[in-house]
Amino acid sequence: MVYTDTRDNEAKVDFKTAVMNGMNSATGGLYVPVEFPRVDISKMMKDGKVDFVSAAFEMAKPYVEGEIPDEDLLALIKDAYPFEPKLVKIDGQTYVLELSHGPTCAFKDFGARFMARAMSFFNKSENGKLHILVATSGDTGSAVGSAFHNVEGLDVTILYPEGKISPLQEKQLSTFTGNVRALKVKGTFDDCQKLVKTAFTDKDLREKFRLSSANSINISRLLPQSFYYMYAALLAKYENPGKEIIVTVPSGNFGNLTSGLIAREMGAPITGFVAATNSNRTIPDWIATGDYKARPSVETYANAMDVGAPSNYERIAYMYSLEDVRKLFASYWLDNDGIIKAIKACSDSTGYTIDPHGAVAYRAWEDIKAGALDSLENIDITKPGITPNKPEWADKAKDAIGVILETADPAKFSAIVKDATGKEPAIPERLQKVMALPDRAIPMENDYNKFKDWLVANL
Repeated sequence: MVYTDTRDNEAKVDFKTAVMNGMNSATGGLYVPVEFPRVDISKMMKDGKVDFVSAAFEMAKPYVEGEIPDEDLLALIKDAYPFEPKLVKIDGQTYVLELSHGPTCAFKDFGARFMARAMSFFNKSENGKLHILVATSGDTGSAVGSAFHNVEGLDVTILYPEGKISPLQEKQLSTFTGNVRALKVKGTFDDCQKLVKTAFTDKDLREKFRLSSANSINISRLLPQSFYYMYAALLAKYENPGKEIIVTVPSGNFGNLTSGLIAREMGAPITGFVAATNSNRTIPDWIATGDYKARPSVETYANAMDVGAPSNYERIAYMYSLEDVRKLFASYWLDNDGIIKAIKACSDSTGYTIDPHGAVAYRAWEDIKAGALDSLENIDITKPGITPNKPEWADKAKDAIGVILETADPAKFSAIVKDATGKEPAIPERLQKVMALPDRAIPMENDYNKFKDWLVANL
């Protein structure tokens, strides 16, 4: 497979180059495949059921063809996924796709574990360490740290905004040892992301170190996240033949939703998407007005979505025109008050405990299946709720099957969930163990020169 660049169509690289470089340092653009091949759905079935490992293998093959042999690819996938997603029906029309069954209890495990193993495979033929720089607004860092911990030849530096993630999330980041360390930056996620992106375009720094990214700017994070979209859509379609499938995605940096688009291009039976976000409504505003305006991020209860300048807007805008986006997407946003009410409503109506990110998706889907797309006149886009855009599938929404992505275990946001429901969610044992570990995070100013000096002195 050939990969090009969102800012330079003349750029042509292979999968290894795209993965190991993270982004095109010459342009600052993001790598995308030149095509999204359709896959044979029948090969993803085992004993009459959808098989996650088979789906992952069939979807990954065309993107690594000629670079990772089939035998190695299958072994990589099996090693990456001793767990799988779970599709849970919470009412007659709605499923929750639980993506929190990996080691760090967040959806980022699906992308990070595949990426770590792909990088390790490629790095065997290289000299010296590959240094991974990653910015996180919550769950990315812990998933990457866990996936890369003690992987030979790889070194990881995680940047996170100090005081702007949940205590449990911070504990997951600040307790790594060995080849993984965390920097707590005095700033926002956007500041962390800017530090990382600036490092990638710093010629002096790149001459000293081999650098790559583990954010969703890296194509090897996005491609494996498409696996669970295919798995869930096929399963939902199998159980509901003849029904349209609408997937509602809690979105921050919009890598997860971009993965859903990749799955759809490859043949996943997904009719449309709902881009559901918090008060950082950059994409809903773009869909409503046609004007993309990055802005400073706003702190919310759904902190992994606290992104004012989503990197993957660039990939979405490369893959689709605004007109096509409007045909395919509905969009929706909630403020903190709406998030609390959505968590409570989900618990009261279905008995299901959902995290703040999944709660935004739950509320969006509940409003849409109740007819929110029927009347879109006089909508104030500065107020929480549906964006005034009617996708092509709007008239089918009331009878469609909804799949809501639950991106993290609610225990990672126990204080917020308890405030909403009056009950504290159970903490998985793998998270309990982390809470007993000592903090090792390193303070860092929001200053690129100081960050660069630290890298030069410590990598």
